[in-house]
Amino acid sequence: MTSPETFHGWLGHDSTAAKGNLSWQPFTPKTFAETDIDIKISHCGICGTDIHTLRSGWGPTHYPICVGHEIVGHVVRAGSSASAQKFSLGDRVGVGAQAASCLKEDCDECARGMEQHCPKGFVGTYNGKYPDSGYWSMGGYADYVRVPAHFAIKIPDGVKSEDAAPMMCGGITVYAPLKNNGAGPGKRVGIVGLGGLGHFGVLFAKAMGCAKVVAISRRRNKEEDARAMGADEYIATSEDEKWERKHSRTLDLIVSTVSSPDMPLSGYLRLLRTNGEFIQVGAPEDILPAISAFALIAKGCKIGGSQIGGPKEIEEMLQFAAEKGVKPWVEQRPMKQANPSVVDMEDGKARYRYVLVNHDHDDHAKL
Repeated sequence: MTSPETFHGWLGHDSTAAKGNLSWQPFTPKTFAETDIDIKISHCGICGTDIHTLRSGWGPTHYPICVGHEIVGHVVRAGSSASAQKFSLGDRVGVGAQAASCLKEDCDECARGMEQHCPKGFVGTYNGKYPDSGYWSMGGYADYVRVPAHFAIKIPDGVKSEDAAPMMCGGITVYAPLKNNGAGPGKRVGIVGLGGLGHFGVLFAKAMGCAKVVAISRRRNKEEDARAMGADEYIATSEDEKWERKHSRTLDLIVSTVSSPDMPLSGYLRLLRTNGEFIQVGAPEDILPAISAFALIAKGCKIGGSQIGGPKEIEEMLQFAAEKGVKPWVEQRPMKQANPSVVDMEDGKARYRYVLVNHDHDDHAKL
């Protein structure tokens, strides 16, 4: 069991790649280090970040690029370092949106298990530059991926590969702010947006035992799905009259997954109770709407943000999902259908996460 010298993946060469103009081509991975592992990819989720990056929506993208940071597969090569040797050949592992950080003892963030906030050496799983080699990272719309072992996580036996893949970014993006802001028994939680991220928010909030879970979307067309996921109530902001007033002061915590600069932010804040919290995880390509200071002052509310999670937190999330039976709503598609799947994802057709599958690499005996 080993990996080839040349990997193959769906490469984007300019901003039109987001329109389904990816090309299956060979590329050379970063030089193998003893801290690395190579993973033979079986599954890779499609994340909204992939689309933003392919079209250079958040800033200039380094092309050519292979996106995909919801990766699951099996270890086929491991370096000699302690971090790499914790894996055995054949282990089923996942990799999320981060591939490296400085990991230095004097880095407060890395030392506290918050590698995702490392100010010195954060490298994304794709479109990130490794400072030691100058290599630009390449992601999981591919047959293999090479990453530092510190950022790979073993997948529990109780979680299927197609379910684990979208958890590596989409899942942790909402699990972390829910857990870190007290979601649980007695807490009344709202999830804004019922897309790939939002559906995870409803699933996890319900599994955490929240007293009330409210799905908040523009239209009512997803209400049936939301309630099937565990939502107790549903708010359609473009269809329900005076929804801000009707549901005023009913929620302790809101996690917003939407990426629109036109969101009714002031209305969302009205839903919070005294000392309530609004946590933004969706990242618009523009700026957030302006709000009145009194929307915060009058009730002592807080606005915050959250970014993915460190390896230990992702491991904790996967164990939680295995114990509670959290199962995302996914549609599996062959890796060869990456182009139409990217287009469908951008058009909002996913219900609620697409997962690309390398059928030749999918070893069901290891699930």
